[in-house]
Amino acid sequence: MGVLNVTPDSFSDGGQHDTIEAAVAHAERLRAEGADLIDVGGATTRPGAEPVPVAVELGRVIPVIEALSARGVGPLSVDTTSAEVADRALAAGAHLVNDISAGTFEPELLAVVARWRVPIVLMHTRGRPKDMQVGTWSYSGGVVSAVRASLQEACARAEAAGIARDDIVIDPGIGFGKTVEENLALLAGLRALGELGRPILVGTSRKSFLGALTGRPVGERVFATAATVAHAVADGVAIVRVHDVASMVDVVKVAHALRACRPGAG
Repeated sequence: MGVLNVTPDSFSDGGQHDTIEAAVAHAERLRAEGADLIDVGGATTRPGAEPVPVAVELGRVIPVIEALSARGVGPLSVDTTSAEVADRALAAGAHLVNDISAGTFEPELLAVVARWRVPIVLMHTRGRPKDMQVGTWSYSGGVVSAVRASLQEACARAEAAGIARDDIVIDPGIGFGKTVEENLALLAGLRALGELGRPILVGTSRKSFLGALTGRPVGERVFATAATVAHAVADGVAIVRVHDVASMVDVVKVAHALRACRPGAG
């Protein structure tokens, strides 16, 4: 999954693709580099970010999705927690919804996805972007068990809203309301999350915990990202969400080939 942020303030690439022309050019480049899916987001979810009015998010996202759809660039994901944005984006040509709140910020989003009969990514988070990294969250029984239980509940809510089980993807929410140690524990515990029986998406690309581990600024974390992507693919994740598509395609190919050689694979 290639990242296309049409925002002025995303942590890694804010302001780089905030015109339709720039966004379309970047999406086409991501596809050419090997992205299977383009994730279009118009509201930054970096730690400390203020909420974005729905009208502003719509103004950023919908013209880009319409333009990409008209050019046949896709499949497209819309990265949003808004039911209205999800509905309008799907009408404009998006194919799935990526919700960092797992339907908790706006529960009616689940009904929108059910009506459109499209896949949804349910991500684990604590708090909202503005305050998710403020203070310390308590994960009773350990972060892996807590996140697993939360995602299990999210899947149940989605199915109760009418979303088909086969249309649900789960995401442990690396970097969302977690410490460096908790992020590492979640990556080490991916197989436990796989016991939920749903495809897993992992997004580690350029994130701050990698900076804490390596001391490198956001633009110099491609190798650190590659290490986490290789690990995630080796442990069976279905989707990796990345900025540096060309590099990560190679990482995924090698990690996937190694995974296929394990005893009992396939």
